[in-house]
Amino acid sequence: MGKNRQVAPVVKWVGGKRQLLEDLIPLFPKRISSYCEPFLGGGAVLFQLQPKVAYVNDINFELIQMYEVIRDHVEELITALEGHPNEEEHFYFVRDWDRNKEQYSQFSKIEKAARIIYLNKTCYNGLFRVNQAGEFNTPFGHYKKPNIVNAVTLRAVSRYFQKAQITFTSIDYEAVLSQIQKGTFVYLDPPYDPVSDTANFTGYAKGGFGRSEQIRLRECCDALNQRGIKFLLSNSATDFIKEQYHAYQITVVKAKRAINSNASGRGHVDEVIIRNYR
Repeated sequence: MGKNRQVAPVVKWVGGKRQLLEDLIPLFPKRISSYCEPFLGGGAVLFQLQPKVAYVNDINFELIQMYEVIRDHVEELITALEGHPNEEEHFYFVRDWDRNKEQYSQFSKIEKAARIIYLNKTCYNGLFRVNQAGEFNTPFGHYKKPNIVNAVTLRAVSRYFQKAQITFTSIDYEAVLSQIQKGTFVYLDPPYDPVSDTANFTGYAKGGFGRSEQIRLRECCDALNQRGIKFLLSNSATDFIKEQYHAYQITVVKAKRAINSNASGRGHVDEVIIRNYR
């Protein structure tokens, strides 16, 4: 199965790896027969690699459900997206769908998937963020021509999902990693350790990802290493993260920070790429 350049992220996601692909891909193993990504997000790495066998997971259930709808019902999804205009009143109407949990449960998977894509394309800065109740709370973006219905990309991703053997889950990352067999390559892109008190962003899913989670993740990486499973992990280049992974190969790279409420906070920041192989 050859790679299709039209297979690309369909949503913009906090910490997305599109701008880091040139640094990441050369460090990956040359041959990947089976691939695992426990923090899928926008899927930039998955779509770049396009492995034939993959186990992908994200704690955000609606995101995973969106990918399953793209695989199974892409034409119905495109039709649903065409019904969403780039209008502020409509944006807030759709954003509020999940405020009534009983009513929201009546919506179809296709309607929910279209909602995620529509809000992502039209909200401020493409910032997917939920409050403590798990409700999407980013404001309207006021963009003149957002690409709400990217039918070419949606169909290409759908074809890839149908051709490949991809297992989608929305469970805890440790449960995913415990099931991975030797011979599978694991790419880990967790919520980053904040470089400052104001930089902390874990609002893409209800709950947070603090230092205790970072330590638990490192312990999972130690377990992968002991089992002889190759992994590569991305994170911010904080002293805490460098110390956690001091036993592994650490490469520092410059990443462009695209999402920051303060324009002066956007720019190049140090990130680390951590591997248990050469």
